[in-house]
Order: sequence, then structure tokens, then C-alpha cells
Amino acid sequence: MHTIKNKSSKKAWAEALAQAAQEFPPTQLQILSGKIPEGLRGTLYRNGPGRLERGGISVGHWFDGDGAILAVHFTDAGATAVYRYVQTAGYQEEAAADQLLYGNYGMTAPGPIWNQWLKPLKNVANTSVLALPDKLLALWEGGKPHALDLQSLATCGEDDLGALNIGLPYSAHPKIDPKTGKIFNFGISPGLNGVLNIYKSDSTGKILQKTSLELDGIPVVHDFVLAGQYLVFFIPPVRLNPLPVLTGFSCYGDSLDWKPQLGTQVLVFDSETLSLVSRGETEPWYQWHFGNGYVDDSGLIIVDVARYEDFQTNQYLREVATRETYTPAVSTLWQVHLDPKAGKVQTIGEIMERHCEFPIVPPQDRGQRSKQTYLTVHRQGVDHLKEIFGAIARFDHKTETLTIADCGENRYPSEPIYAGDSQNPQQGWIITAVYDGNSDSSEVWVFDADRLDEEPVCKLGLPSVIPHSFHGTWKPA
Repeated sequence: MHTIKNKSSKKAWAEALAQAAQEFPPTQLQILSGKIPEGLRGTLYRNGPGRLERGGISVGHWFDGDGAILAVHFTDAGATAVYRYVQTAGYQEEAAADQLLYGNYGMTAPGPIWNQWLKPLKNVANTSVLALPDKLLALWEGGKPHALDLQSLATCGEDDLGALNIGLPYSAHPKIDPKTGKIFNFGISPGLNGVLNIYKSDSTGKILQKTSLELDGIPVVHDFVLAGQYLVFFIPPVRLNPLPVLTGFSCYGDSLDWKPQLGTQVLVFDSETLSLVSRGETEPWYQWHFGNGYVDDSGLIIVDVARYEDFQTNQYLREVATRETYTPAVSTLWQVHLDPKAGKVQTIGEIMERHCEFPIVPPQDRGQRSKQTYLTVHRQGVDHLKEIFGAIARFDHKTETLTIADCGENRYPSEPIYAGDSQNPQQGWIITAVYDGNSDSSEVWVFDADRLDEEPVCKLGLPSVIPHSFHGTWKPA
């Protein structure tokens, strides 16, 4: 943990993290420019750490902040937003005490060392969201999801989805098959070795089927791939050294070792039966996120991944919480061609050399060939070590060209979210929450998905600053 530093030398993006975010009740949003498209009807949900300190003490890593959800409801009457913290048990306990009480990914529990043994990690519910027909799930990979009311964001409590027993976490990147509506997800249970648990749910989120596979050591796996009839896991060569964590002398994030000699392990499962199809190994890299996967005409699985050469990204993300970054951590877009039957990577190569993150495809394309991938990138000419992403972009897979929406100096967009048009299936919108460091305010920008290099079709003002967040989703009306 760190005492909060003076913020005078910080970059503009850092101001969004300087104070704990302020909740606001349902509020009609002012249109700053343009107009809301007639076919944009539904809700944008976003999740991320809203509070990085208590009692003048800051958390140890960006991943440790308390989850707060932004919902923006688009209706015929306009746009209404609400922003609320997820009322986890740990959040409520720390709010009552006005101090940090729990350890987490990047910090040990405050106080005497026996606190590390007596207190579990706090479920911060801060990473992503899954919008189901009757509830919103706030996701965090170390535990169960929290269920929230879709409209008010009131927290209903932890949800076991009918099958999450003790020790079965539900990760932050579920995949919805657009053809069947089935939902796939996973979670890694720690032990002497990690256990990969895979879940298959119906469209309400209820788990219908699950399987498990023991892994080699305890790795860090944040995302996976739905590719047609396959689920693919790339296990990067990062392993937990469990002894310092178990004894309470170190936190999880400080006990992860980069072991490139292990290579990247490849696991392919059948999405229908959840049975293991093949396992293999390829060169070492690290990834947080995949763009998409599909099976091509020859039967190979094609996977797009934001690939890092090593695990320095962990240190970089720790520094984000201190509001000063100096560790290089660059990911670029790569494509993997994989033989699913043999678990063998046929070819692998970089398809876009620009530093990028948060790759997504339109939901209807997930698991199938998609013409484009949307992602966040840096503005041209900025210092990557000191600035965070200031633009969003669309990569066209056919022409291998990049179309960029530069948000302007000191403006920082979140992960792009694709929203289909309710009146025209050929039309789509890209929605992003933008922090404007020039005015210390937050806005919601809507772009035409096919014309990112044009001005946003609509800008909406938010009542208070929304700190930089991780992941979101769109729920059509």
C-alpha cells in the first residue's frame, strides 16, 4: 500500500483517478452535440474501479479498487444515467470503518500478519458485466458474480448461478454464442495446481453444464476464445509462487513469476460436450484479451489476440493506480492459426503493429468471421510511457487498414462497445465513455461504427467524473 502522493506533476488522465468516484441517482443527460440515433435503444453498462483509497491510504494495484457500475439507458425520451458502487460485503464493511481492511490482488491485508490468514480477499466486483434478462452481473475473476437490478443498479448480493459451489470463481469474460444464446465462461480455482473450471449456461445465466481440468501450476488467465464449435484457452507462462501468499508475506500480484521457458500452453475444448479435444504448446507471450476466434474453410481456428512480449503489463497497471506510469508494456494485434485436432499452432504473426488493447467485434460476429475489430489505441505521437489510450479505432481485416477516432488532447475513451441499431441490422454504433482532462468531466460519445473518423453523432454530459474503467456491454431494449 502507498500513501497518496501530491498530484501536481501528473498527466491529465491521472485526475480521473485522483478522487473516489461520486455516485449519482438516475439523471437525465444533457445532449452536448448531435442527437441520439433513433435506432439506439437499450442500455450501456460499464464496470471499473471507482475508489482506489480509503482513510488516506491507496490500494496496491488498479485491480484492487471497489467496483462501480455506470448504466446509460437510451429510450424514446432521451438518455438517463445512474452510477453506483457494487455493495459487496467488503465494501460495506470498509465504508463503515472508513479504512481498508482486506487484502487483494496487489496488497496484503493491513495490520498484523495474522490478518492475512483470517481475512479472505475482498471480492471487489470491478472488472466486467454480464446483462441477463432479469439481472446484471458484476464480474470479478476471483469469486462469484454479484447480481444487480438492471435499472437502478441496486445490489442484490452474490449469485451462484445455480452451480457455483465454494471455491468456484466465475471469470470476467463470458462469451455469448450469437447462434444459440448459450453463455460460456470459466474460473480458475487455486490449489497445489490451478484447476480450470468451464461453465455452460442458458440465456438466463443458469449453469447447465460444467467441467474441470487440472493445470500445470497456478497461471493467470483473464480471457478465452469462442471459435465456432470450440473453446480455446491460451495459458501464458506466468505462474504463482504460492508460499509468500499463503504465509501472508506477499500479495498475489507480487508473487507471479514470468517463466518464458514454459511456453504458452494451448487447450481446445468442444463447446457442445465441454470435452478436451487437444492440448499443445507454442511460443511464450502474455495476453489479457482476445478479439475473436472462428473456424476457417480449411478447419483451422483463427484467433486475434492483443499480445505482450512479457508480463511487464502487470507492473504498468500497478503504476496506473499511483497515477504515474513508467514501465513499458506494449501489446499489438496478432493472429494465430491453430489446428484444433492436434492442438498445434500452424502460423502466428503480427497483423497490426500499433499499440492497442480491448479488442472487440460486434456481438453477432462472436465466434464467426468478422470484417472488423474495434479497439483502443494511442493518439499519434504521444509518449506511451506517460499517456494512456486517447483514441479508438476500427481494424478492417480485409484491407488491413485502421480507421481512427482521435478523441483530442487530454481526452481518454474507454473500451469501445458495439451497439446494434434496432431499426436497421446493417447499422451499428460505437459507444465509449470519455474522460475529458481539460474540464475534469466525463461524457458519453456515440460514433457511427462505419465512420469512426467522423465527428461523434452524439455527445452526452455525465453528472460526475467516471474513473477509467475496464469492461462493459450493451443490452438492447
